[in-house]
Amino acid sequence: AYNLSLRDLEEMMAERGITVDHTTIHRWTVRFSPLLLERFNRRKRSVTGKWHVDETYIKVRGQWMYLYRAIDGVGDTVEFWFSEQRDLPAAKRFFRKALERHGRPDRVVIDGSQTNHEAIVSCDTTSRLQDRARRRLKPIRIRR
Repeated sequence: AYNLSLRDLEEMMAERGITVDHTTIHRWTVRFSPLLLERFNRRKRSVTGKWHVDETYIKVRGQWMYLYRAIDGVGDTVEFWFSEQRDLPAAKRFFRKALERHGRPDRVVIDGSQTNHEAIVSCDTTSRLQDRARRRLKPIRIRR
């Protein structure tokens, strides 16, 4: 059983007959991490147009927090957000972050939470758009 420290990786490679210093592994990490991230992001599946949004109360490192989470129609996590409060500002921050990163969904399915409903309505800018091409966008459909 190994951890993933650089010295442990050096030891694992030595067991397999490869002599390499831990500083070399660090240089490889610095050099190749951005390239790997770029390739992973190219292969990443895009988010579907239907999001299921919910929040739950969980314990994180001994402290109770709210976990806001959006899941797309395939079951992949779109976005998540931890908050100490379950209120409108926290829900708005979550939805703004999700919309900035992943674009606008066609439909959002929520539980009966009025807070989530208000946050979605306030973050959906389709009623305030002036551009003709964007005016054709329908408001986000919310299903409870």
